Amino acid sequence: MANGRAHKYGGGREALLPAVIDVVAEKGLRGLTYRAVAERAEVNNTLISHHFGSRRALLEAAMEWASARSIRLTDLSVTEEVNAEFAQALVGLVQSEPELQLFQFEMILESRREPELRPAAVKLYDSYVESMRQALLKHGYQDTVPLARAIFAALDGLVLQLLTVTEADAVRTAITRVGELLEKQPADQRPPPKENEHPSGENKQVHS
Repeated sequence: MANGRAHKYGGGREALLPAVIDVVAEKGLRGLTYRAVAERAEVNNTLISHHFGSRRALLEAAMEWASARSIRLTDLSVTEEVNAEFAQALVGLVQSEPELQLFQFEMILESRREPELRPAAVKLYDSYVESMRQALLKHGYQDTVPLARAIFAALDGLVLQLLTVTEADAVRTAITRVGELLEKQPADQRPPPKENEHPSGENKQVHS
């Protein structure tokens, strides 16, 4: 168990990756060693070397695992609206598994110091942006790549604040505000109005 989080570590390659996440979240990348991961997973450290071969390969595998899990949990591509309900769900996910997000932020910063990690970091962020782009496309938005990147950047920054300096209520309110700003996109960027709704967003009165 790490920081109260119930991971069941095992000896297989995939089972070792959550241990990497927890070690990096707790100690930073400078604290990541085969010994530290082995102690957390309660396995022999030679097993880690056998499965991954190098520290870089271990980090890249852990980043891919963390990205896949995080996207699966949040699944921005099926987001209906960036509203209070979405804000509550996102904050809850971050609070339930903060190590997952902390690890990813550590890796993003480390990729600047270690250029060989940059491709994995780029892939991580591109996957989030693409997930948001798919959600925007479903709702009829145009020119979705820059818009998706802008929205994700706002959400990503708020997640970092939640993990470090800002209370959950303030983050939830800010996420909701991001959704309100999205709704105020120029007319040519927004999806067509729903039936019985004016382009201004006001409900159209139907008279008999």
